[in-house]
Amino acid sequence: MSEYNKINKEILTELEQIVGQEYVLTAQEILDKYKTDEETNPKYFHSPEVVVLPKTAQEVAAIVKLANNFLISLTVRGAGTSLAAGAIPVFGGIVLLMERMNEIIEFNEAGMYAVVEAGVSTKAIQDLAHTKGLLYAGDPCSSDSCMIGSNLATNAGGNKAVRYGTTRDQVYALEVVTPTGDIVNMGARLQKKTTGYCLEQLIIGSEGTLGIITKVTLKLKPLLPYRFDILAIFTDVTKAIDLVPKVLKAGLNPTSIEFMDNNFVRSTNDYCETRLPHYEDGSYIIITIETLTEEELDMKMELLDGICTEGGASDVLEADERVWKLRRNCQESLRIISKVNLTDDVVVPLDKEAETIKFVMTIGKNYNLHVMTLAHAGDGNLHICLCKGDLSDEQWDKEVAQFHAEIYAFAYKVGGRLSGEHGIGAKKAKELEKYTEPGELAVMKTIKTAMDPNNILNPGKVLLV
Repeated sequence: MSEYNKINKEILTELEQIVGQEYVLTAQEILDKYKTDEETNPKYFHSPEVVVLPKTAQEVAAIVKLANNFLISLTVRGAGTSLAAGAIPVFGGIVLLMERMNEIIEFNEAGMYAVVEAGVSTKAIQDLAHTKGLLYAGDPCSSDSCMIGSNLATNAGGNKAVRYGTTRDQVYALEVVTPTGDIVNMGARLQKKTTGYCLEQLIIGSEGTLGIITKVTLKLKPLLPYRFDILAIFTDVTKAIDLVPKVLKAGLNPTSIEFMDNNFVRSTNDYCETRLPHYEDGSYIIITIETLTEEELDMKMELLDGICTEGGASDVLEADERVWKLRRNCQESLRIISKVNLTDDVVVPLDKEAETIKFVMTIGKNYNLHVMTLAHAGDGNLHICLCKGDLSDEQWDKEVAQFHAEIYAFAYKVGGRLSGEHGIGAKKAKELEKYTEPGELAVMKTIKTAMDPNNILNPGKVLLV
């Protein structure tokens, strides 16, 4: 693991010359604000030595060159919505805050694309597209607060991934500052391209370890005019889980299939101060269907209603905005159960999803943890949430480690991986080392070392180098 120099007066002066004195922040109360992201366990907290807010790619490049010259660690941060300690400055140094790079540079309706800076909020892109009759299909559950650059860095998934794919599927091209401070354009606004290595896809999902994304050209899609959301409620959770493959096999091409176990049904209702049906005993499956015509929508909804009823649903209702509010607030609702909690994600093949959720529920009974389960059920991405409650720090750490060891081993046994969308960050770097096939891991480390020889970009994340 690399060793880094501390920030001194000379470095601060040079940073001020690059971005201006008012955008170089060293007050302790500000540094404390950036010692964590969505992580609640203090053992992961690390304060930066300085927070810097660049405005342009040229300023980012100058900061990266400075970090190389002085051997300073550099952690890029968007809105701080990471659930894998991905935005925590493990080695102190500089936190590069992207919020000033927030321009929508071009929005082209005819060409169906948008060019935006990394600090633009995902919701702003979604909302603008809607006003023009278009869709930006990236839709992580944190879309109200997250930034597009962070979505790219983690290859965020979200509610619409079952139909439209993850964030990487919404991208034409990137502007990237490399780990040595060069500004490079990768990709092109083309439907297909086989011209050398696909570098933009290498950067997407690399969690800020291979480059700093400063600008992106996004794909937009037509906004389908007809939509209906169904809430299928099950008092038998195994029937809820078993519904998903039936929906996918029916050829309905759903936009979303989301699963919430009863623990989340209760916590989110409490958090949102509502009481939706089957608060006490229901698990929810939320399904969205979108079509070009009203006739197609009616046909698909009739078929879907039949599948849900035959699958054992206690109720099949319209999922109005109240239901989606519950789904969007699942993470926030954990805080009313325990101040210390964590949300993990694993991804498994679709035909192994039901088996995996059942495994989680079964082994969860062997622990003193409060285990709660969500899923982007249409793409095999499970979110397994744990709450500390009254456990001591020692008990918490021990039980979490044992629980995760069982879950990860099972996921890999059925062909899954450590993360579907949250990323590896600092929290799973050791597990990535353990579970990844040695040859694949060696290629990853070769790429990291070649691109970032001083290991200054987001050190302590993803790879142990």
